[in-house]
Amino acid sequence: MSMLTPPGMGGKYRVTGAAYPRMARPRRRRRIVLAVLGSLLGLALLGYGAVQLIGVFRGDDGKRNASAAAKDCATPAPKAGSGPAASAKPAVALPQPGQITVNVYNATPRAGLAKAVGDELKKRGFTIGEVGNAPADFDKKVPGAGILVGSPKTDQAAFSVLGVNLAGSTHQTDARETADIDLILGNAFKELTTKEDADKALALLANPAPAPAKKC
Repeated sequence: MSMLTPPGMGGKYRVTGAAYPRMARPRRRRRIVLAVLGSLLGLALLGYGAVQLIGVFRGDDGKRNASAAAKDCATPAPKAGSGPAASAKPAVALPQPGQITVNVYNATPRAGLAKAVGDELKKRGFTIGEVGNAPADFDKKVPGAGILVGSPKTDQAAFSVLGVNLAGSTHQTDARETADIDLILGNAFKELTTKEDADKALALLANPAPAPAKKC
């Protein structure tokens, strides 16, 4: 008889084997926990959905976006003495062409180029100095349209006034102390900028356009 069989019991009630009988774990507690978790999740989803619906019907998102856009595009209150004229960039004082002495030098193999360019610049009001072939340092060594060379003390505005007449020109300085400017014509030179376009460029230099207003 097995040790698991109570005294006085036998036959069909006799327990055989050496292992104790195992009882199944009750499932009721697991079902309760799952039900509670499911209820909490459902309540959270319902609450989130309700908040979203309230925001849509009240138009909160639209109001916030409109308010932010209005803040970004708001125009500050004008100060005393301000206005369209005050907000525009001030005019720049440019030297007149007659105040600029230009030496025209030809660094290309094309004969007579320096004289032709000098004559045209003279018609446009510039004072013409020396005209001839370029110095050895530049002769046949200028790949671009041209180079403007002047003193380190030369007003940058003078370079600009002369430069609008030759698109693609660059400028540099040397050791001279005079105010004259050399115009050295390079291999890529074809012709001067038309007088009409040069005058338009000068007008923009003298009266810079104001910065474009921000679009809202």
